[in-house]
Amino acid sequence: MIVEGKLSIWILTGVLAVTTVFFNVYIFMMSLWNKKEKKQRGPSETIIIALSVADVVHQLVCYLWMTMDEVDYLCRITEMIYTVLLLLIFSFKFTIMWDTSFLTFYYSTKLVNTPNQCYTHIQAIILKHVTLAVVLIPLCGLATCMPMLAVFHRNNGTSADKDCGVLMPDTSSGKAYDVVYLLLSDVLPGLVMFKCCISISVHLAIHLRNMKASTNGAHAPKLGSQMRVIKMALSIVAIFLLFLVVDLYVNYQIVVHHTSGIGLSFFFTSVYTTVTAMILIYGKKTLWKALKHDFNLSLDEFPCLSCLKLPEKKAEKAEPSTQHKS
Repeated sequence: MIVEGKLSIWILTGVLAVTTVFFNVYIFMMSLWNKKEKKQRGPSETIIIALSVADVVHQLVCYLWMTMDEVDYLCRITEMIYTVLLLLIFSFKFTIMWDTSFLTFYYSTKLVNTPNQCYTHIQAIILKHVTLAVVLIPLCGLATCMPMLAVFHRNNGTSADKDCGVLMPDTSSGKAYDVVYLLLSDVLPGLVMFKCCISISVHLAIHLRNMKASTNGAHAPKLGSQMRVIKMALSIVAIFLLFLVVDLYVNYQIVVHHTSGIGLSFFFTSVYTTVTAMILIYGKKTLWKALKHDFNLSLDEFPCLSCLKLPEKKAEKAEPSTQHKS
């Protein structure tokens, strides 16, 4: 039963790997194309590019480890290879979490105006060196994961319910470090995102109340493109919080009960990276319009599937009418 469950998770993760790589490579390529056209890249695009690269590399290394673990059921491959792969996986997971929180932080700075000048000055310094920040994040992730080699035990079991070369904390120092790692890679970026989510929600409520008061409730307040960014940021935070709960539970089962659930952890991470990429594409209007256009062009090769085309011209006509009313 356990072997069949591992095989199912491996297959499902493979399907998600295809979608994760496709959407994130699409984001990466379109961001580079927009750079050629605009000749200037904003901070959000820099963070999104770094996030998409981390998603793709994490997914490829993660699925490589799962494939090796599935094929090498007798664990004949040297466990050092498994250890290095797992170290890279945990490091890129750290990078993904902090890139996501950094992106949410950026959107909160663009949407929310704070009267605290000291806080605003700190924000300006961080955003001014956004490229340096996205380079330091993976370096910090690698430095954070390196102690695993010293405090974790390589549980290279060959029975059906174990994985090859899994890094397991079997000492008090190892368990303490595992808690520290989860705090740094999951909980702390989650707190940053949750704080940004609250700030954006409060800003939205105040802004909608002011707009409704200014129009005396004559019509529903409209925020246009700003509302699209707000929905994207809040959706990313909501997905992250769901992932955080599941990931902490799976890690608890692995550390406390020593269950073979690391593949399940990788599966949920794949779900998270896929959904986040889809939300980013929808939230960035240029990416969403380009994806719809490319999707409709691909359907032109199959006339029988023309009913699946997404509307393009209708959305373009709706914008001038909205601006005319306002």
